[in-house]
Amino acid sequence: MSDVSPTPRELEALKVLWRRGPATVREIYQELKPRDGELAYTTALSLLQTMEQKGLVGHESAGKAYAYFAKVRRDSVFRGLAGGFLERVFDGAMGEYVARALQAKPPSVGELEELEAMIAEAKKRAQSRDERPKGGTR
Repeated sequence: MSDVSPTPRELEALKVLWRRGPATVREIYQELKPRDGELAYTTALSLLQTMEQKGLVGHESAGKAYAYFAKVRRDSVFRGLAGGFLERVFDGAMGEYVARALQAKPPSVGELEELEAMIAEAKKRAQSRDERPKGGTR
């Protein structure tokens, strides 16, 4: 697995692979082209070759073509990107990060319930970390 953060275009290609599973360059190109307008087939091929060198994707033979597949997990990539954004933009200020996100896109009731469940779980994890004995004292 790679610790490399994908570029915006690489992330779009990864989203195609996460959604579809293994796909040829042509299949990936067909999905990316409408989003990117000027994307050439050779650019898509070069993109996937670069992504393979970075450890983001791999390939296997699929007849006369190669089928590319994601070598990185969606949740891991998103966690890394979100953490980097939190540090870069908000200097690690979680509350401001969440507040700005909620202002930018007001959530539905269902999304708020999901957020509440995530916060409750994070709170439990934080409390269990805080309750662990600190080593070295008797």
